[in-house]
Amino acid sequence: MSAPDTLADQVHAALATVSDPEIRRPITEIGMVKGVQTHPDGSVDVAIYLTIAACPLKDRLTADVTSAVARIPGVTAVRVELDVMSQEQRQALQSQLRGGTPVKEIPFAKPGSLTRVYAVASGKGGVGKSTVTVNLAAALARRGLSVGVVDADIYGFSIPRMLGVTGSPTQVEQMIMPPQAHGIRVISIGMFTKGNTAVVWRGPMLHRALQQFLADVFWGDLDVLLMDLPPGTGDIAISVAQLVPSAEILVVTTPQQAAAEVAERAGSIALQTHQQIVGVVENMSWLAQPDGSRLELFGSGGGGQVAASLSQLTGAPVPLLGQVPIDVRLRESGDNGRPLVLDDPSAPAAAALLAVADGLAARQRGLAGRSLSLTPVSSGG
Repeated sequence: MSAPDTLADQVHAALATVSDPEIRRPITEIGMVKGVQTHPDGSVDVAIYLTIAACPLKDRLTADVTSAVARIPGVTAVRVELDVMSQEQRQALQSQLRGGTPVKEIPFAKPGSLTRVYAVASGKGGVGKSTVTVNLAAALARRGLSVGVVDADIYGFSIPRMLGVTGSPTQVEQMIMPPQAHGIRVISIGMFTKGNTAVVWRGPMLHRALQQFLADVFWGDLDVLLMDLPPGTGDIAISVAQLVPSAEILVVTTPQQAAAEVAERAGSIALQTHQQIVGVVENMSWLAQPDGSRLELFGSGGGGQVAASLSQLTGAPVPLLGQVPIDVRLRESGDNGRPLVLDDPSAPAAAALLAVADGLAARQRGLAGRSLSLTPVSSGG
């Protein structure tokens, strides 16, 4: 029989169950445990490294460490001392997290990437593209997938509010740690602007911002990355095709014929960029009446028309993935930062979005379907 573990061994084992709130890896694995000292009276001193001094989550980290160690039988008290990593330690951490990948390299553009990237596009504004994006992200995360969202709508950013993101990005050397909400990692230009300040940039600046979001942010090992594109076929759509050529386009439209025609143009950009179209989502399809009938406020058939047209244009099947009925709770959930698929998954609109997410989740993570063709203020943990 092996000798029983010492108290110090048990403390280290307990610390291995504590993950950094931002990096989501055990603190023992990423060099955050400075030291452990045990005393005959059962008290334990634990020294922890923070990545930077102004860590906004240090209280949570302290509480997690204290709780984990206090559960060990025989421990009478836990004292946590916080220190700060040196620049060399932060650089080593950055290198470890990136697996030696150069800082400016986009992991999703590498040939071996297994992350499915969906660029959510629309021909015009006001069709609910961002609402669809946040609910699909929440639905996929609800299934246990690792999900990230890039708010690529630089001028009209709305994702932080709609997902209820309250944290700020953290900078570790040249790497940005994105805040999280509902288990989803999120980045948006809105996290780098004061108040409701407008972003007034031209094409090169937009491209650089998107490149930073993709290359400088530590996303971890994502199953799915959703990119909420601005309406139309402008600079960002072109930049996405250049930076992440494997991204697949998900088109959002309404049943209205005029909107459908514009959505077709947004989807047809795939012909020029050699990207694949994963499918079409029709939003605001109808309003359910008390008697069970449907009031088609915006007409009917737009989503099917877009899917059929894009199938013909691309020569590949483009399915209509789902039709989402009008529901005031869907709008309210966006204002409240709590996606409807989480708050009331049985609601008809939520059920439709969950079905779309199920279809996306069923697509195997891997290389199948691939086309062959801002510095934040330092404050982190």
